[in-house]
Amino acid sequence: MATATVTSKGRVTIPASVRAALGLDTGSRIEFVETDIGQYAIVAANSPVQALKGMLRKPPRPVSIEAMNEAIAAQAANPT
Repeated sequence: MATATVTSKGRVTIPASVRAALGLDTGSRIEFVETDIGQYAIVAANSPVQALKGMLRKPPRPVSIEAMNEAIAAQAANPT
């Protein structure tokens, strides 16, 4: 398991093995994603937003603003 130490300025050097696994180079961006209370995943944020295209399918029919507002109101009235 790779480990690192936080400096007094809050900086951490990411171990070389982790950088290689994530495909990180100088100037790469990373995101810290909370997976549970007190636990975070480090995710490489190298992909452009265009790479997300096609990940979600379009709804079978368009949804109106009114229908969205009704769904929000219904959920607010009956929270689970």
